[in-house]
Parts: sequence; C-alpha cells; structure tokens
Amino acid sequence: MYLTIKETAEFLSIPENQIESLVRDRKIRALYDGEQYLIYKEQFTTHLKQVEKYKRLVEESLNEPIPEDIDIKDED
Repeated sequence: MYLTIKETAEFLSIPENQIESLVRDRKIRALYDGEQYLIYKEQFTTHLKQVEKYKRLVEESLNEPIPEDIDIKDED
C-alpha cells in the first residue's frame, strides 16, 4: 500500500515538512508519479517493530528491582 506525504505524516505522527525533508534526503524511499510522492507503507513495519521491542526492553529494565549491595556492612 502506498501513502501520500500527508498520509505518511499522519501514520508516523510527524510533520509533513519533516517527511518531505526525509524524502529529499533519500532517508525514506518514495516514488514520484508526476504529481506527488508515493511512499510504500511497509518500509516502516520493521522500524516500528524495533521501536516497540526497545520500548519493552527499557520498561522491563526500569521495572527490575535494584539488587541489594553486598558491600554494605551493618553498622550495629
């Protein structure tokens, strides 16, 4: 499925001018049909999966309890 720049911006939740810049810099692959740029939606699937994976890893890391320090001596 191909998206316009406007649809891609909505899909990725970033401004249209940033999408245009990424297309010009060839960071996003796009086709020009003579009137507008068309962007293949599936090129973002792997990226979005990776982002979700790293979010889960960070969340797990933040929720992990801090181990008790074995070097602390009891002062009593």
